[in-house]
Amino acid sequence: MPHYSSETQDASFRTAVRQLKAALGSVAHIQDAPGTIEQLSRSEEAPRTVAARSLEGPTLAARTVGGSYEPRFVAFLDGVQQSRVVTYIDGAPIVHGTAAAVVRERSDRRLRTWAHRIEHRLYAPKRHLPAAVWATLAPFAPTDSSAHDADEPAPSRHPLATLDRAMRMVQQHREDLEQRLAERWCVDGVGPVYIDGGISGSERVARARCAIGVVKSHRTLYAEGDGLTILFRLRQGQRSTLFAIEPSRRTPVASWYLRLRDATGRDPSFGLVRVEIAHDTPSELGERADEVSRWLLAEATPLALPDSRWDRMAYGIRDSEEFLRAIT
Repeated sequence: MPHYSSETQDASFRTAVRQLKAALGSVAHIQDAPGTIEQLSRSEEAPRTVAARSLEGPTLAARTVGGSYEPRFVAFLDGVQQSRVVTYIDGAPIVHGTAAAVVRERSDRRLRTWAHRIEHRLYAPKRHLPAAVWATLAPFAPTDSSAHDADEPAPSRHPLATLDRAMRMVQQHREDLEQRLAERWCVDGVGPVYIDGGISGSERVARARCAIGVVKSHRTLYAEGDGLTILFRLRQGQRSTLFAIEPSRRTPVASWYLRLRDATGRDPSFGLVRVEIAHDTPSELGERADEVSRWLLAEATPLALPDSRWDRMAYGIRDSEEFLRAIT
């Protein structure tokens, strides 16, 4: 079984700051950022409910997951990102972004790194900078954070708008790394992989039987009306019936909600995850959902403490995040 080493591009944040200070000189004051943009930003996707096509019965319903819970995941995949402001030039932020992803493989109850990637990029809004400054940044191969498609309006020059755009570009970079590692596992890995997040971004991953996507955040709920009541009333060890996730620009997948822990007296999302698998043979989807749900319920221990998301997070994902934080 092949093992892949880290692939690093460009410079780390400290190295980039030092080099940019030397290149820009008095043109800009290089600042010590108080934290990452992700820590300081409060912008989030607006909460919404969406109707989804049922794949198991006429309407959304609750089903108890029977059988014994056994951990069958061979690996866990997760990623992290960090965006930091290096400096502002005439209000235009220059941002250093780090994206990283890892696959941690489990053997004899121990986790080890099967593959990981770390990449660094510099983001600068070309249209908002003097030409001489952009030319000075050229050796750093900056990504243009003011770029836009011809059918889109020109991005705002507001510093917060530019920061938000850069952060979203770093997020996309992180998702790209996660997809690349997921695709590698689907080719070279052996056994099911627990992927933190959805799987529809890559057609190869979305169609792979080994790939299980687990979504912990629920800004979008795929239920409406009475379906929401069914969803909120799911008890520990129950799942919803299956429905289709059919994004216009991504690969369709089959999905369902699963309650990992007792939510009595808690937030309605406590212990609730949404699972994504390949939308394959319809007649087998119900059995497959029960099987994967048993695997996920088995991952409820050990607890992923002290992470605040412990009620929805598998220990293998927490381990992956801790590994990435230690090396980024």
